[in-house]
This record gives sequence, structure tokens and C-alpha cells, in this order.
Amino acid sequence: MKKIIGWGMLVISLFQAGGALANDGKLSLEMLYHPTQKARFESKPLTRLFWDQQNRLIESQLQDGIVRLSEVTPETWKKQALPVDGNLLRILTSAKIEEKEARRLAEMLGSQIQPGLHAYLFSYRNDLWLLDLKSAQAKELTHTPDQNKDEALLSPDVKTVAYLKGNDLYVTDVASATEKRLTRDGSETNLNGRLDWVYMEEIYGRGKLRAFWWSPDSQKLAFLNFDETRVPLYTLSGDHAQPAKTERTRYPKAGDPNPVVKLGIIDKSGQLSWTQNPYPDQETLLVQVGWTPDGHLLAAWQDRVQTWLDLRLYDALSSASKVIVRETSPAWTERLPFPVFFKDGSFLWESDRSGHRHLYHYDKNYQLVKTVTSGNWDVRQVYGIDEINNRILFSANERNPIGNDVYAVNVDGSHLQRLTTEPGTHQVQWNKTMTQFLDTWSSLKQTPKQALFSAAGQQLKLIDDPGLPEKMKGLQLAQVIQQQIQARDGFPLESLLFLPPDFDPKKKYPVFHHLYAGPMASQVNDRWNHNLYYHFLAQQGYIVWILDNRSASNKGVASAWPIHKKLGQLELQDQLDGLEWLRRQGWADMERIALDGWSFGGYFTSYGMTHSQAWKIGFVGAPVTDWRLYDSVYTERYMGLPQENPDGYDRGSVLKAAGNLHGKILIMHGTMDDNVHPQNTVMLIDELIKAGKDYSLQLYPGQGHGPRGDAMIWSLQKARWEFLKNNL
Repeated sequence: MKKIIGWGMLVISLFQAGGALANDGKLSLEMLYHPTQKARFESKPLTRLFWDQQNRLIESQLQDGIVRLSEVTPETWKKQALPVDGNLLRILTSAKIEEKEARRLAEMLGSQIQPGLHAYLFSYRNDLWLLDLKSAQAKELTHTPDQNKDEALLSPDVKTVAYLKGNDLYVTDVASATEKRLTRDGSETNLNGRLDWVYMEEIYGRGKLRAFWWSPDSQKLAFLNFDETRVPLYTLSGDHAQPAKTERTRYPKAGDPNPVVKLGIIDKSGQLSWTQNPYPDQETLLVQVGWTPDGHLLAAWQDRVQTWLDLRLYDALSSASKVIVRETSPAWTERLPFPVFFKDGSFLWESDRSGHRHLYHYDKNYQLVKTVTSGNWDVRQVYGIDEINNRILFSANERNPIGNDVYAVNVDGSHLQRLTTEPGTHQVQWNKTMTQFLDTWSSLKQTPKQALFSAAGQQLKLIDDPGLPEKMKGLQLAQVIQQQIQARDGFPLESLLFLPPDFDPKKKYPVFHHLYAGPMASQVNDRWNHNLYYHFLAQQGYIVWILDNRSASNKGVASAWPIHKKLGQLELQDQLDGLEWLRRQGWADMERIALDGWSFGGYFTSYGMTHSQAWKIGFVGAPVTDWRLYDSVYTERYMGLPQENPDGYDRGSVLKAAGNLHGKILIMHGTMDDNVHPQNTVMLIDELIKAGKDYSLQLYPGQGHGPRGDAMIWSLQKARWEFLKNNL
């Protein structure tokens, strides 16, 4: 389960044109969500800058299908146009691509163009094409429009493209446009190079289906094979259309058989070999695959319930392997990034072994040399290694638990240095020599800015500081306050308040309490928030309250470990501690509190409404109502197997507590949700009816885990607003 934006947190785009604002600075629901009346708030986009392969700073502009690239001199900020043929529209239409589609493709490709890279893949009428800027041509690589090709990937030498047709791997030679089929046994239950649903959703990342990786020498591919024979089928009944658009997905629920996964190596001629299974007597997960710089295969394995992780290095034949790093924990072990290699073959490894994410240096013989970073904070991202100056560059939350900063540290762990000064959340691009970096950052109080910095953190050039969009300046915005709250045991919980513009501490206000509550998925973050819905509620006289329970706070995995095998129970304690803080402030009407969440937040909202009397109403979006109904990989990471933890599953169940429902709930669910199945909602309704409990329901026909489209969102928000007004 990945965190999604609950529809009470729908982001209002600040980058599109739209209607006018009310003269009194007040927002209306129509201005935020109505399909034809909503207002859009323009903000000047930040300059698109990046470093190219030659370490030059490049500015990119795209207009009317034409890409214009300029080399920027950092010291003077002078710009020199680069002699690159960026007229993508002309190239594409010359290849007989219809103009409307050529314009769409030009916009898509234009954001990818970089100096030094001349080859770019795209798809047109179900075939793969190559945009070659060196020859200023678009070339068709495949010639089977009746067959879909996806997940295309160019080899490092740009001579071959690998892709999937159905559940088989293919390659095409770029020079000759000659196709070769590499695997031939793909089927509905046998997937070659394509992730199945649970691996896509919970391991490799939502929307990423590619399960193959080119070797550094471009001669072979590592790929995963999935045998789904024993994975149960789940059917989504597409009753929103005639004929019905039924979907059937192989979906393992907690305790069900997982796909059986193998790791194979195949060369461009089709010669295939399978790696040895190092755990023949165990159920395992293959959670990372890749190559070392010198061409050795690497893979990370975990046991089914993810209590350990082994990083394995394969021999020259990519068959046998050995463990070079093993990770364990008192609860679960997170999937970890691949190592970053030094030129001498040693490597940098990220680990949660201390309860916080930190860096460890291993030598070329896979022995630990040094713990590089340590402390009650977490490394967020490794940018790279500056071997000339013996430094590692990374981001971390060492100063700001709800934001991040850019840091440098010597390889031996000495001289930790923070390179960013302004608080907030920083996104950074370093140049190839690690001598300068571009920083885009914002905070709860600061709109996005962009600047160029030296390796020592000195600002060289403020590039963008657009400030508050003009149309927002006339709004009566809420007072946004961030504070830490002490839980009953002293743990600092992070929270946000949106107070009415005319807030009077002597009055009592109803509270709209939003959360997600899922492990390591914080809602309180020190970055600019474009969410005008909360300001709308504040204008209507509601206090908006957002609180991260400790397991959601992303303050080191150790803060989440206590929930192991007991989802719901400890999260509820933390949220009730937050409400106790609210009560002590004096201005919150504790008899009129609404709880709101989607996905895991929907689970917790329904859990809170059936395991507490603290909330008067609840907005229950796409809820898991019993963890036996959710997927194996996510659920078992936190709960173990149902047959081994029946009490934990029962205590975390909403279904088993439906008779204890307190207050009124509005349940919302898409009828084609392949993530949290509508079964969860139907089974909850069944239990509520049996218990004589009332409920309200909003279904969204044909919609997935989050409703999409103006009409659906408008319907959802109208229903939510009416439910809030009428019941709180």
C-alpha cells in the first residue's frame, strides 16, 4: 500500500489558468472543484535547469514543439544557445506522424532532451520509434501495430532496445530495426520480465512493470520470471458499463500463495540461464536486481514476512551467489537501495540496523570498514561520492525532523557538514564533479525557490523566487501553525493546525481531523502546501488538524517497529494523545470532531470510529476493513502471517468491531479499486447491517483507488461537504 493523497487533501494546481476569485477573499467549493467553475491559481514555473554529461549547466525551454537549449555560465549567468536541432515537431511530422499526435509527442520528448544524448524512445500507433537528434530523424523500430509493446529500455551502448510484448521479452537492433524474441513461454500465469501486481505495488513501485535490467556491457539482460499459477484471482465486476468491463487480477491476500519468482540471465541471441535459488526450502521475495560497475549480478532477497534482507553477489557465470551484506531487525526489514560503488570496488551501503537510516562503508572484500553516519536522524538520499575530496553527499533530516537538508561527510565519518541554510524540504541536483549543486526548496512558510550553490553551500545565484501567486494574495488564508506534541510517553508527535482567518481563542470550533497513519508515511512535512481545501474549511469556521502518529512520522523505522503485529492499536493511542492536547487548548469543541482518511487513512478512520468514541463523524475512504483482505507483501511485513498472528489480525479488524461503531460515517470507494478491493467496503456494510448500525455510502463507478476526473471529484467533494455540514 503506497500513500496516496486523500480526497480531502486534493491538491489545487497553481500552474494552470482559470476563473476569477470572489471579491471578499472567500473560497467556495465550486471554485475548488466544480468541473466548469473552478478557479486555477497561476504561479510562474521555475526555470528548467540540469547538468549534462559534459558537466555543463543547461537551461531547457519548450515552445510550440521546439526545444531550445542554452549553456549557462554559472559565474556570470550568461547564456549561449546550443547548436542542437530541437525542432521536434518538424522531425516528427517529417516521419509522417500526424500533426496532432506529433505535437503531443514533442511535448513529452521535449522534457527529456539533454546535450550529449541523441537517442530517445517513444511509442506511436503501438510501435516503438527512435528519435535520433544526431540525424534529425524519427525511425520506426518495430512493425507490428497489432501488438502492444511496453517498458522499452535502450541498452547502455544505445544499439539495442529491449521491451515486452505480452509477457515475453523482445529486443530490436536499432541500426537494422530487426526484432528478436528472447522468451517464448509467457502466458497469463507465466510472466517474463514483467512484474506481477503485488511486486509492482509493494516492492518495485506503483506503475513500474519492468522486471529486466541491461548489463553494463549491453550484451545481456537480467530478468525476473513470475509463476502465478497458485496466486488467487480477484474479480472486479465492471458493472459501470455494458458490456461489463470485468477485470481479473492475480492478487495474493495475506497468507495466500505468492508468485514463485526466478532470476534469469538472457543474452541478445536468446541464450538463457537461471540463477540458483539460494533458499530452496523457504518462501522468499526478490526485492532488488542490478549490476555492479564491472558487470557482476547483484540481487537482494528477503524472507516472505521480511524479517531479514540478504544482498547477494553472483559469480562470473551469474549462477551461484554469496551473501555480502545481511540485514535483520526486531520487527521487519525495509527494502534498501543498491550500494554505491567507489572506484576501488568498495561500496557505500544504507541500512536501518540502528533503527535509523545511516551510511556504512564496506571494503572490496565485503567487510565493514566504518559506520559513516549515526544519530537519531535519517539519511534520506545519497547523491553521490566526491572521491577527489573524499566526501559523501546526501540529504538527511538531522536538523529538521519534518524536512531535509543537504550534507557532506568525509568517507571516514568525520566532518559532517550541513550545506543548506534555509529550513524546509530541499531537492538537489549535483553536477558531475560535485563542485556545484542546484537546489529547489520550499517550507510551510516559504513558496518554492531555486538557486545555485557551491560545494561548500555558498549561494552563487538566486534563480527563481516567484513568491505567492497573485490570485492567492487576495484570499483570506488560514493561519497555519506547526507544533510538536508530547505523547503520553514523551515521544514528540508532529502536527499541523489550520486556524480560521478570524480565529478567536475564546470561541469553540469544530475540528476536521485528517490523517494517513500508515507506517513511515508522514502527512506533516515542512514544504509549501498548495492545498486550498483546508483554507476553505478554515474560512467556514472549522479548525483543520493533521497529526502523524509516531509510526507514520518517518523518524526512523525504530519509531514504527512497536506496531509490529498490532496494526491500529498503538496508532490509536497516539491520535488520542493528540486529541488530549487539543482539548487542553480550550478552543476545540471536543464533541464535534470529524475524522478523515483515505486508503490506510480510511482503515484508521473506520478503526477509530469502531474502537473509540473520540470522533463524532468519519470520512472513510477506500478502507482496508480487515487485514486478511489486503495484499500479502504489505500486510505480512507489518502483521506476519494470519495463521501465526490471529489475535493481532482480530484486534486490528474493523469488521469484528462493526457493532461498536460510534457516530456517523460516510464510506467512499471506487468500484474498480484493484488495490483496496471494494470487498472491504461490502463486507463492512454487511457487518454494520447485522449490528443495526447506520452508514452513508458513496460509490464511484469505474474508479480505482482514487477517483479521477472532474465530474467524479466534484461529486465526491459535494457529498463530503454536505455530510460535514449536516452531521458535525
